[in-house]
Amino acid sequence: MWKRLPVFLPRAMLRPRMARQYTLHRTASPPPSGIDYRKALNAEQYAAVSSPPGRALVIAGAGSGKTRTLTYRVAWLLDHGVDARHILLLTFTNKAAREMTGRVRDLATHDTSALWAGTFHSIGSRILRRHAEDIGFTRSFSILDRDDQKSLLKAVIADCDIDTKQRRFPKPDVLASVFSLIENTGSTLEETIADRYDHLYEWSGEIERVRAGYIAKKLDTNSMDFDDLLCQTVRLFEQRPDLLDLYQKRFSHILVDEYQDTNQVQARMIDLLAGDSNRLMCVGDDAQSIYSWRGADMSLILGFSEKYPGSTVHTIETNYRSVPEILALSNAAIRANTGRIEKDLRSSREALGVKPGLVALPDPNTQAAFVAQRMLELHETGVPFSEMAVLYRAHFQSLEIQMELTARGIPFLITSGLRFFEQAHIKDVSAFMRFVVNRRDEVSFLRMVSLLPGCGPSTAAKLWNEWENTGLAGNENPPAKWSGILLGFKVPKKSAKHWEQLCHTLDELTPDGQFATPSAMIFSILEGVYDDYLGATFDNAESRHADLEKLSEYAANFTNILEFLQQLSLMSSTDGDPVASANDPQAAGHDRDEVTLSSIHQAKGLEWRAVFLIWLVNGQFPNGRILEADDSDMLEEERRLFYVALTRAKDELYLTYPMMNPKSYSGDVFCSPSQFLDEYPQHLVEEWTVANDDPWSADEPF
Repeated sequence: MWKRLPVFLPRAMLRPRMARQYTLHRTASPPPSGIDYRKALNAEQYAAVSSPPGRALVIAGAGSGKTRTLTYRVAWLLDHGVDARHILLLTFTNKAAREMTGRVRDLATHDTSALWAGTFHSIGSRILRRHAEDIGFTRSFSILDRDDQKSLLKAVIADCDIDTKQRRFPKPDVLASVFSLIENTGSTLEETIADRYDHLYEWSGEIERVRAGYIAKKLDTNSMDFDDLLCQTVRLFEQRPDLLDLYQKRFSHILVDEYQDTNQVQARMIDLLAGDSNRLMCVGDDAQSIYSWRGADMSLILGFSEKYPGSTVHTIETNYRSVPEILALSNAAIRANTGRIEKDLRSSREALGVKPGLVALPDPNTQAAFVAQRMLELHETGVPFSEMAVLYRAHFQSLEIQMELTARGIPFLITSGLRFFEQAHIKDVSAFMRFVVNRRDEVSFLRMVSLLPGCGPSTAAKLWNEWENTGLAGNENPPAKWSGILLGFKVPKKSAKHWEQLCHTLDELTPDGQFATPSAMIFSILEGVYDDYLGATFDNAESRHADLEKLSEYAANFTNILEFLQQLSLMSSTDGDPVASANDPQAAGHDRDEVTLSSIHQAKGLEWRAVFLIWLVNGQFPNGRILEADDSDMLEEERRLFYVALTRAKDELYLTYPMMNPKSYSGDVFCSPSQFLDEYPQHLVEEWTVANDDPWSADEPF
């Protein structure tokens, strides 16, 4: 039998030992891309870019490098072993998607071809192309643009057999906007009409029928509109959880740009794709949420932390755009809002010692004169016109500016729309006046009568022939009573009531054969026939009505209709340089030395060395309708719009307003300075006193 022998251990091994800790320091290998993230980013940006996987909200203030942060986040993920195919980047414009993916390709050494990046709509379309059969469509479904939508809606309206002989039924363009708002906000038709389109209330029942028919027609024709690309994607995921599971596993990292602009459908799409465990980073700025009118829901960014417990919030407050003087005003201006995420922008630039200017002028024309003269002075000091912008709340507020810049030979482009006198509704109204002045103006006659329901090109041509056959077209003076002649013309039953109203309106333009004043003519046309047409034809009828009121104010400067019409022609861009559109690659003003005229909404994301923010009076900015409604949420959005305007300026900022507004109907109206001008410490601005050097007037401040 074997015996186990005792084991004798060395004495040193029996004693307790004190071990010295020694750490090996290995040389850290650079990321595959070679990017030095700490050097390339500031501390705030780096914290967001390098944050661990999870749910995160990045509040990136104006001019703080939001795009840079998102781009480097994608590069960071690639450098840390995330396959490009597992990354989804959602943006609001194709331009943003292209810019970010281009920057990532320039930064990273990785293959990014499998990265999914695009707008919510383009990503939805990509998913639906693979699985449309699961919701009743085929993969070859057509995507309807706005014109396609209008054509399909026309067919549906015809099928619904709606009686439009006595009332003007809303045009397809308006219906498309109503239906889009319903889809993007989750509101009912009744709620949407009450909130945005109350003038359509009498048609609620018929509109509901058209909507049901439109939904059925899209399915029958295997077609989707742009809203369907979101709604049907959400529907697909809700009906097919197995498919949703595949996409949740595919996209382990989801990044969302401009999160403050998301609506309820987009938020639902994000939630479905993110699931319970996916990594989500949303980047945005609550202070720049200005699109509620098209369905954006600011509560989504404000409620992010509550919606996603345990999520982190990064705030990027270093601004690389504006001087400290402008940021001090911007920070103070937005503090009056209660619904906001606390932050204060800090400038990376040295102070210039020039505070934003607050300039009160006697009237709109003098306001325009100040802006134009100051621009010429800045240009003489070396500031290009392309580095100057005039911003405003509504397009019609640019009328006097357009005229003054034209008179002084200052080149300008407009990103908020056409030149004032080129807009369709301005041309429609002027067609009435042109025809009564020149009874042989066939173009104006055809445009005028084509506004009537049931009056297409062939009917309009027949009516013109009847007018020519009266032998009155060549008369030196207009008839004493148009209705006595025109009411005898043959018109379709659908047009009869509207034709009668048109005839009586023409009577008002030339009472007793004499021309009314231009301002009175516009009032008669608007009240007699055109206001009804506006509401049924344009989804922004209120804005266009304001344009026409502005045209009437301008017309009050003329007593002679011929001089007024001549001025309208001279102010058309066909008489001068063409105007760049917002879609023109040169429209930002960088390739041509031109001043930019823009609404604040259109200016978001842009910047200039000198910015002139005009018409800062209550009723104009903030908007009068919002003040009348006493809507605190909408007032806060107006203030955010004010903040967006302030933060477009890099070096110089001018806040201007007229103290008096000449109204064509009610006479001069004294203006109350915008309440936004009282919501910050007054030492943050410098008040300018503007003097008149006209030798024929007293040399006193305006």
